[in-house]
Amino acid sequence: MKKITVPDILKMKEEGRKIPVLTAYGFQMARILDSAGIPVLLVGDSAGMVEAGYENTLPITMDEMIYHTRSVARGRTSALVVADMPFGSYQVSISEARKNAARLVKEGRAEAVKAEGGVRAADVVRAITDMDIPVMGHIGLTPQSIHRMGGYRVQGKGKDASERLMDDAQAVQDAGAFAVVLEGIPAALAKEITASLSIPTIGIGAGVECDGQVLVVDDMLGLNTDSRLPKYVKKYADLKGAIEAAAGEYIKDVTEGRFPAKEQSY
Repeated sequence: MKKITVPDILKMKEEGRKIPVLTAYGFQMARILDSAGIPVLLVGDSAGMVEAGYENTLPITMDEMIYHTRSVARGRTSALVVADMPFGSYQVSISEARKNAARLVKEGRAEAVKAEGGVRAADVVRAITDMDIPVMGHIGLTPQSIHRMGGYRVQGKGKDASERLMDDAQAVQDAGAFAVVLEGIPAALAKEITASLSIPTIGIGAGVECDGQVLVVDDMLGLNTDSRLPKYVKKYADLKGAIEAAAGEYIKDVTEGRFPAKEQSY
């Protein structure tokens, strides 16, 4: 399969082709998703919740993000690998932002990075793109801002709030981002933003009119053990149930002396 690059993603919007994106946090999942044809793998800071069990995305460190990104990069052949910049890695100063973006590319082998924030993050986006590191923006419900927002709340409701998000989207594009995630915003607003931008929009809880969609892979595969999932999640498999069933069969075989059988023994 052809290696996917940033210009390919831009071309997909130009040609009206939808852009499927999934998160990945490790080698095996990246290899499977890449083989399935997913064009973009996002190494999200959601790894902190999915892989480490943190209550939100804020605690994950640069070293942890580099580890997950490097694992995903080794597993993919074709997909574009985009890595989240974790909380604190780009908010402190422009120099820190540039240094940490470079670490994700150099040590993590990312091909692009993602930073949350619109107008307030434009200088960061511009500084990183000036280093020839592609940047994906992220506006709307930005999980690194949950304390300010009061939790995971839909953003962009009402005239003033929707206008602010329109400004955020334009600022991210003007700063040089090659794409922008729209999270947790009304579908009508996402449609308006998508039509106004020349760069692709990637929706998550933002309706069907975005240029692409992203989901957390564990949610999509039914691996999430939480009883409540966000409204926007669609489960395409029940791997949690399949794993529990397989583990149950293994326990039974071991306790009853059926495993290992002759064919599994030397």
